[in-house]
Amino acid sequence: MELMAAVVFVVLAIVILFSAIKIVPQGREFTVERFGRYTRTLTPGISFLTPFVEGVGRRVNMMEQVLDVPRQEVITKDNAVVQVDGIVFIQVMDAAAAAYRVDNLNYAIAQLAMTNLRTVVGSMELDEVLSQRDQINTRLLHVIDQATMPWGVKVARIEIKDLQPPPDITAAMARQMKAERERRAVITEADGEKQAAIARAEGAKQAAILEAEGRREAAFRDAEAREREAEAEAKATAMVSEAIARGDVNAINYFVAQKYVEAFARLADSPQQKTVIVPAEMSALVGSVGGIGELVKAVNADGPRPPPPARRGSAVPPTGA
Repeated sequence: MELMAAVVFVVLAIVILFSAIKIVPQGREFTVERFGRYTRTLTPGISFLTPFVEGVGRRVNMMEQVLDVPRQEVITKDNAVVQVDGIVFIQVMDAAAAAYRVDNLNYAIAQLAMTNLRTVVGSMELDEVLSQRDQINTRLLHVIDQATMPWGVKVARIEIKDLQPPPDITAAMARQMKAERERRAVITEADGEKQAAIARAEGAKQAAILEAEGRREAAFRDAEAREREAEAEAKATAMVSEAIARGDVNAINYFVAQKYVEAFARLADSPQQKTVIVPAEMSALVGSVGGIGELVKAVNADGPRPPPPARRGSAVPPTGA
């Protein structure tokens, strides 16, 4: 009997010891209930409870958790049906509120995310849903975080994991994307051709300007040459006129010989001319050329001019005549 009592005493002592000492692991918190009523929360480490009076109520996970939002069909504002699912990142901040203010916390947050996801996506058109995922995430995060705050839960972020429009809409979107890319390609090609045409026109313009400037410069120089030639001709004519005024016969012979030579040259250069007939004496032409030479010498000399040579067959008049 004594042995039996000793065994019972040892077992009772072990039960009391284990019920009085609680070790809370890191990342967890335990709620303490006294006769079923919440009294305090045990943080990670070792804690002591009153045997047979206090006990552990709920073991709450304080680490960040990931909840999966089930896939569901949502009708958008423009009556397109899309399949949407997502994930929610939560963290319990108050163990007592999470344990006693909501039953089945994870299920409640998942249902809350589903209903708000349906509301947010249903208020947008399909193009907005497909292109504005960040805006959807932000709106869902704000709404769900406000709803879970009384539960002692902080919603860190919400992400849309997948969006699947109907197959016919997907095919239409693919055709639209192809048409848009073809349109951009055509615009790019047309712009390139436009730039090339502009460059060619600019080059032609510069070439025309340079060619016009060249013609203007050539015309200016031709005019200058003709002006100088005319000045030289005028000076020669003036000199010959002065010689004629002084009674110099060589001046007259100069003009006669010049016209004679020009007429003879035109006669010889005629394309229809086969035979050249000289209608005058060559001796007279030689005498005229000699008179031209004497005239040039007389003009260039500073001293007195020599008398002109006598033509063949003609008498030289006396000086005093």
